[in-house]
Amino acid sequence: MLIYDKYDIWKFDPSGRYIPLNLTNSNGRLTKIIFRYERLDTSLNYIPGNSPMLLNGINDSTKQTGFYAASVHLKVDPDLLVVGPYYFESPVKARDKNILIYRRGSFTEYPDIWTSDLSFDNSRKITNANPQAAAYLWGTPRLVHWTSFIGENLDGIIYVPENYRTDKKYPMLVYFYEKNSSDLYRHTIPSPSRSIINIPWCVSNGYIVFVPDIKYRSGYPGESAYDAVVSGTKAMVRQFSFIDEQHMAIQGQSWGGYQVAYLVTRTDIFRAAMAGAPVSNMTSAYGGIRWETGMSRMFQYEQSQSRIGGTLWDKTQLYLENSPLFHVPSVKTPLLIMHNDNDGAVPWYQGIELFVALRRLDKPAWMLVYNDEEHNLKKWSNRKDLSIRMMQFFDHYLKEAPMPAWMQKGVPALEKGQDFGYELID
Repeated sequence: MLIYDKYDIWKFDPSGRYIPLNLTNSNGRLTKIIFRYERLDTSLNYIPGNSPMLLNGINDSTKQTGFYAASVHLKVDPDLLVVGPYYFESPVKARDKNILIYRRGSFTEYPDIWTSDLSFDNSRKITNANPQAAAYLWGTPRLVHWTSFIGENLDGIIYVPENYRTDKKYPMLVYFYEKNSSDLYRHTIPSPSRSIINIPWCVSNGYIVFVPDIKYRSGYPGESAYDAVVSGTKAMVRQFSFIDEQHMAIQGQSWGGYQVAYLVTRTDIFRAAMAGAPVSNMTSAYGGIRWETGMSRMFQYEQSQSRIGGTLWDKTQLYLENSPLFHVPSVKTPLLIMHNDNDGAVPWYQGIELFVALRRLDKPAWMLVYNDEEHNLKKWSNRKDLSIRMMQFFDHYLKEAPMPAWMQKGVPALEKGQDFGYELID
């Protein structure tokens, strides 16, 4: 069997008769390349031993990707086949010939299908699936680095509008989840959102977008997000004079939505924030159920993404410290919440608890609820609706655009689907 560490691939004998063998010869750790096995024939439930393995490799420093060859029997440095400022993915081998098809893309290049032999000589593109993309302003992604408030070296991506001017100030949206810097060369299609900002659309419409990586400390997920996101935002303002530090906002969904809700209780450097499906009260969420699977939510806090590291009774203070609900009096940032009534991952009442608390304390807050919708929107009409409202919200606070009617006076439940409230009010 093959087992991955962070960078390399190990060959293990489950019977214990043979010692583990580092097939990639620790070359991954030495060069900071993350090697992973590519399964070329999905009909096989084993790894063939009569031919070299094809590996996908992503450079953890430059974020460039490529393909490599390695032996399933010997401890050798992987042989580089192809690499570049692209995202290579989905290789498939012909059944009876040594021919591959695979996809190659970048932020501005649609991931068309390419073909080559197994050595990646004479590669050529065989599709042109999205030619109309050339007519749009895509902007440019840049890999950025900074040091967090606690001294950690962090990576991120900043997306800059095409034809930007250094003597002009641009509003900035900050999006985050956990770590996304490895997506530097990934392509995102401009389309209505299921829950998050569409980066190409935002950049094409005059926004800078910053996507910071976050490193977490057990027991302090909220503070970890603060250390990374706020330090990164301030570092970008220092590094790029064209960022308008008076017009910045944050956005996240699910775990990212939780972090947005936490951050607005800790800082007021952002003029607006949007949180999708946020956990606001870890004490009530702990005893809930993930309705989609029927699983208790306790595992999430004790040993998974929420990273508290213990039970509610063992770590009571950490549950309280990391719950935005208990710090709502500190919020100064206008907050837009989306939480849907058929959410199977984060209970709907988490968004309700946060919204009601904000309104009780007379904080500027709005809540979007898409009936019969899930954690991330599925219906195309709802995706379009969210995209319109989210950008109207950000345009109002970051571009001084007029407030839409739905923000100024709301939309009564009985008028949903009839009065959309999109019209702007001077």
